[in-house]
Amino acid sequence: MTCQKCVNKIRESLSNVKGIESVDISLDKETVIIETSLPSAEVQQKIESTGRRAVLKGYGGSENHGAAVAMLGDASGCGFGTVKGVIRFVQTDEKTCLVDGTVDGLRPGLHGLHVHECGDISQGCDSVGGHFNPRNTRHGSPDDKENERHVGDLGNITAGPDGRATFRLTDKVLKVCDVIGRAVVVTDGADDLGRGNRPRSSEDGNSGQRLACGIIARSAGMFENSKRICACDGVTLWDERDKPLAGPGRRTKIPSNNL
Repeated sequence: MTCQKCVNKIRESLSNVKGIESVDISLDKETVIIETSLPSAEVQQKIESTGRRAVLKGYGGSENHGAAVAMLGDASGCGFGTVKGVIRFVQTDEKTCLVDGTVDGLRPGLHGLHVHECGDISQGCDSVGGHFNPRNTRHGSPDDKENERHVGDLGNITAGPDGRATFRLTDKVLKVCDVIGRAVVVTDGADDLGRGNRPRSSEDGNSGQRLACGIIARSAGMFENSKRICACDGVTLWDERDKPLAGPGRRTKIPSNNL
C-alpha cells in the first residue's frame, strides 16, 4: 500500500463481507489485520481483487494459546502425485482449535482430513501410524462427543473443479499442544464419519489411500514474528501468490546456486 486510495480500496473490498468481523488497516506498516471466520485464502482473494498483492505474515490472535503449521507434499512432507498443501492450527482458547488450509492437486469432491499419531514420514504416509486416538475410542465425526471419536478426526474437506480445497474449521477436542510432532493426512476418498457399514468405517471412515501428509511443527502466532513459506523451488514470496501449490502451473526447482 502506498496511499490512502489503496487503504480505501482494500477497506471497500472487505466491507459487508459475511464472516469478517473487523478490519484494521495501517498504511505506515502496510498491514491489514482482520478478525474473520473465513479461510485465509478467501480473505487474500478479496484483497487482491483490488489489484494489490498480499501475503500472510501472521496468524492467530494477540493472545496466542499455541500455533502450528504442516506442509503437505513438499520437502518436509509427502504426497502422492501432485497433491500439496499448507495447513495451519491455532489454539484460540483452551477449548477451541482453529484449522485453516489450502490443498491443491486433488480430484474434485470430498477428502478425509485426519491427524495421525506419528510424525514419522521415513516411509511416506504409511509410517505415520493410525489416527491420533489417545482415548482409544472408535472413529467418528468432528461433531461427535469426545468418547465417540478420535481426537484426530477432522472430517472432510471439499475440492472444487480446479482441484483446490480451501477450508477453515473449528474443533473442540483437538489441541495444538497435543499434535505438535504428529502428522496431518489428506485421503483420496471421503470419510464416512464412522456411519458406514464397511469394516474400516469404525477405524478410519473407509476414506481410502493416504494422498499427502506433513509433520505438524510449532509455529509463531500473530505478532510473534513474520512467517514466510519457502518451497525451495525458485518461487519467491510474492510469486507465491500467482502459483498453485501443485500442478503444471508450479515452477520447477532451480539449481541452488541460483537462489
